[in-house]
Amino acid sequence: MSITKNLTVLLALSLGTIVTGCAADSVDAGDDGGGGGGGGSGGDEGGGSATPTDASGKYSMRSTFDLVTNAPGTIGGITNAIVAATDDPDDPANWLLQQMATTVGGTAGNLINGSRPLVAGYLNDKLLEFAPDFVDTMIQVGQDFGQVAKNFSTNEQLEIVKGAGPDGASYTATKTVLGAHFKIDNIESDHAFADYGMQNIVVNSIGVSLDTTGKLTIAQHTLPLEYGKILHIGIDAAVIPMIDPTAHNLAELMQHKVDCAALGQLIADQYLYGFGAGALTTGCNAGLTLAAQKIYQQIDAIDGTALQLQLTGQARALDSNNDHKVDKIQTGAWTGMANYAGTPSTLGAATFYGERM
Repeated sequence: MSITKNLTVLLALSLGTIVTGCAADSVDAGDDGGGGGGGGSGGDEGGGSATPTDASGKYSMRSTFDLVTNAPGTIGGITNAIVAATDDPDDPANWLLQQMATTVGGTAGNLINGSRPLVAGYLNDKLLEFAPDFVDTMIQVGQDFGQVAKNFSTNEQLEIVKGAGPDGASYTATKTVLGAHFKIDNIESDHAFADYGMQNIVVNSIGVSLDTTGKLTIAQHTLPLEYGKILHIGIDAAVIPMIDPTAHNLAELMQHKVDCAALGQLIADQYLYGFGAGALTTGCNAGLTLAAQKIYQQIDAIDGTALQLQLTGQARALDSNNDHKVDKIQTGAWTGMANYAGTPSTLGAATFYGERM
């Protein structure tokens, strides 16, 4: 019995030693793994996608502005000038006769102008013969122009460099606006300023900061825009090609939609006896060109006074590949003022996003 008892005690002591050793080993491994794992996770969170550590670099950006809500009042005037060809009961014939009378001039012009109340109604009845698509075209131009103004975007580059601060958390940026982006009925197009003889817009020394939560802040800066020239590009390069790919400007578009030869012959035969149809045809084409020029003049006149956007931006900076550098700039929002003709107004909805180049 004593031998058995001794063996039992010895076995118990041996098992206890083994269990205790295993337990000690388990605690030590757990401490090491837990400490290392916790530290590794913290490191990932501190320098990974949640909290990028370095924002310096060059980014391709797009900013979108609603400049219609609080925009220069001339925008509405331009749209009204476009739809003026369709908004009266006797339009478009009455409007077409006005353009012809202005350009023909002299006795013929006076006769056209004086007879408009009678002639316009008759011509509208003959509309399908000389301008079957004109009304729909001008309405479409007006609607699309409104979309260009409202969905106006700028294509940009933002180059961020580390500042001189001792903590390395401050940055300085240069913003370069390279062109315009338009969206019409979900069809998008990009247009570089250089292709239209415009200079890029460059703004230097913009303060930028990145905090530990990944919030990127772009300090207040002023962006001067030649808004009229941008809208001019929009109507010629985005609006018109969607309606008539063979037209390069508003005058050509209208001339393609009105058979001036048929209209001139009709007026000569029915009302202006003795006046050649050729002169009336020429007057019709010249009148449409003049009408287009008046619309362009209103667009270009916007730049007679500088439009300046005072912008401050905040966005989410992401490091998607865990290389401790910002890869994407998301959910950006601009706030600030739009200053036109010395009158500041609160900036409408404005957003931005970007991606490292």
